[in-house]
Amino acid sequence: MSVIIDFLIGFFILVGSLFCLIATIGVIRLPDVYTRNHAASKAATLGVMSILLGTFLYFYALEGHFNSRLILGIVFLFMTSPISGHLINRAAYNSGVKLWDKSVRDDLKEYNKKVLEKGSLD
Repeated sequence: MSVIIDFLIGFFILVGSLFCLIATIGVIRLPDVYTRNHAASKAATLGVMSILLGTFLYFYALEGHFNSRLILGIVFLFMTSPISGHLINRAAYNSGVKLWDKSVRDDLKEYNKKVLEKGSLD
């Protein structure tokens, strides 16, 4: 049983590290603030959650210590990171940060045009 637990711990920490690496590469290489923020909020969230899960399994299975702070960290990160990424992108859009030149769609542009024409969000 210990070999399986060791494998799971290593797997979660390795996968989390790979997701964090992918997020880092995405932040460095992607062309505009919207795609960079998407890479940071999605891939980094999965990466950090996997690392925290591997850490939780290590302390619970091998050390016999149930660490509720790690569970709370996973839940808090799962709930707040995607929302904050969305709000940062929305704030960047509303403050006038331009999309990448080769972007294909701008759904908010048409939504904002409808709102201005109607005068409400209905």
